[in-house]
Amino acid sequence: MITLLISILVLVVGYLIYGKVTEKVFSPDDRQTPAVAINDGVDFVPMKTWRAFLIQLLNIAGTGPIFGALMGAVFGPVVFLWIVLGSVLGGAVHDYMSGMISSRHNGASIAELSGTYIGKTVRIIMRVFSVVLLVLCGTVFVTSPAGLLEKLTPSYMSGTFWAIFILIYYLLATLLPIDKLIGKLYPLFGILLITMAVAVIGGILFSGGKYTLPEISLQNLHPKGTPIWPYMFITVACGAVSGFHATQSPMMAKCIKSEKEGRKIFYGAMIGESVIALVWAAAGVAFYGTTQILSEALANGASNVVYEISTGVLGAVGGILAVAGVVVCPITSGDTAFRSARLILAESFSLNQKNIKNRLLITVPLLVAGGLLTWFAIVNDNGFQVIWRYFSWSNQTLAMIALWVSTAYLIKKSKYRFGSIITAVPATFMSAVSMTYILTASEGFRISTSIAYPVGAVFAAGLFIIYIVLLAKSGKFTKAKKES
Repeated sequence: MITLLISILVLVVGYLIYGKVTEKVFSPDDRQTPAVAINDGVDFVPMKTWRAFLIQLLNIAGTGPIFGALMGAVFGPVVFLWIVLGSVLGGAVHDYMSGMISSRHNGASIAELSGTYIGKTVRIIMRVFSVVLLVLCGTVFVTSPAGLLEKLTPSYMSGTFWAIFILIYYLLATLLPIDKLIGKLYPLFGILLITMAVAVIGGILFSGGKYTLPEISLQNLHPKGTPIWPYMFITVACGAVSGFHATQSPMMAKCIKSEKEGRKIFYGAMIGESVIALVWAAAGVAFYGTTQILSEALANGASNVVYEISTGVLGAVGGILAVAGVVVCPITSGDTAFRSARLILAESFSLNQKNIKNRLLITVPLLVAGGLLTWFAIVNDNGFQVIWRYFSWSNQTLAMIALWVSTAYLIKKSKYRFGSIITAVPATFMSAVSMTYILTASEGFRISTSIAYPVGAVFAAGLFIIYIVLLAKSGKFTKAKKES
């Protein structure tokens, strides 16, 4: 219990102190935001700060901070350190910079920003990479809530039935103006989500000693001996550092009315998501007692674990309410995943999205692709796990790229260019994680750790050296410019 309380306290203090540092490095001002300057009534729509915050929270808080946190808890309480430090020093900085830099470029996607600050070739690669990630993400966020809804409804409402129902909702959410469906539903869903997380942890804390919350330990408690490095850092993405958020922050960058709202909306929502991840990581170990039993339960599906914890801690009625909150979580990220994919493709092909025909032209093929992947996940026993693994790696690789894009921006544009270290350090860390994972993983190259670990370290170190060189050159350029 002490570890959980301290972890939440560190997140709050991180928001108040490190969030301020991050904000100062970026230096928001009073310029017009895209929501005000463009305001097309579809994607660029001014919103109140509290509404934008709740939408951003639900955009990013999909299945990841719940399923990922539960799977990460199998490593033991060490996962708390990654969630807390990863969020404050990496994830929240990543989300803030992705949103604010996008706002400075008329709501541009991470793909377009990559081209602007790293190179045209990277722009093309990132367009493809981002859309593939978002379709995978949307698919993950169809199958997982469909599985949970199947458990709560009569037998004739199968997982397939709910998958089709969710895809129809995604069609509407992707097409309609952001303030018509998402803007009205998300604040209500946000309140439900927060309430349910509080209910679950409250049920555990006040169980009369039935459940014991884990305390911090650096020991690897994974029953299969899976190494913490790099696997835990890939398993727990949402809740710590997640590249998916770099595709979502530009959506709210099109809706904020002032740059000075950015810390509350982008940095704050990430901290909120991390609290949710902490709750579910703690609940997983507390409910099952050991990482061994938790791991065995997860073998039957993460949806089943969520259902068992919710009903076991809160009873039938409370469990249904808790699971409803968890169902909302992935659905409200799946719809914006497809919406973000639409916006990236619209940028790529210069299609005006005020015209509904253009929105349909992009949306329908995206949802067909998502539907086919959903069918694959349903008919194959391990289909969901396969999609999740590829989604997890591509997610963290995107985080690496987004952090390097933010670093390049700060070097070129910030008056505190040395402040770019706040993005360069987590970018270097995520570079090592992504490279090491793809080299060692079963879905990667399956190279021995004796080779993969040094290669991952050298790769990350090489990128950091390039950063130092570019930072030094930028200083010389600035000095020469002043002298001239």
